[in-house]
Amino acid sequence: MFAVGHLAIGYLTAKVFQKVLKTEVNLPLVFLLSLIPDADLLVRNHLHRGPTHSLIVISLIFIPIALYYRKRCVPYFAALFQHSLIGDFLTGEGARLFWPLDFAFYGVGISMRSLEGILLEWLSFLVAMVVLAKSGDLKLLLKPRKTNLLLTVPVGVIWLSAVMGFGQDVPLGLLVPHLVFLAVFALSILNLARRFAEKDI
Repeated sequence: MFAVGHLAIGYLTAKVFQKVLKTEVNLPLVFLLSLIPDADLLVRNHLHRGPTHSLIVISLIFIPIALYYRKRCVPYFAALFQHSLIGDFLTGEGARLFWPLDFAFYGVGISMRSLEGILLEWLSFLVAMVVLAKSGDLKLLLKPRKTNLLLTVPVGVIWLSAVMGFGQDVPLGLLVPHLVFLAVFALSILNLARRFAEKDI
């Protein structure tokens, strides 16, 4: 799955758990976590969708966090977990979900560049945009908050892949949703920068 699908599904899964558990979430952190497993793309000669996509590794990392934050960490865990369990399980070659116990790739195998793959990402993007707008999260996301700086990572990922063609270059059919997320995140960061600039004046 490309960045737009991971961002959309990460947000939607976190939102479901936020509602069920009646807890608050930090939206920039949700968006950041939904992309984190793809950090393995930055490691040269490293097999993509390996250890960073392992449900075992993700769970082990979250155990101490869960012990401390309890139910408040569940939406973040869901945003991170969905990357492998939903996004990469559905599209591409799958992921090594049970690394290091099992080195096999698990997945449905829908091609990321196929019509089905592109429609799946568009659908998740459109649903996420509707939920962002109707829930008031879009307005909240655009408020100047220090945590908006976390959105520099999604901005960088989208810029590199959708605009520069680095890593997993985005197909033309998914360029618009990527650019919409890029615009929203960039505006969020700019609003924060503007607030800091006004305080210095």
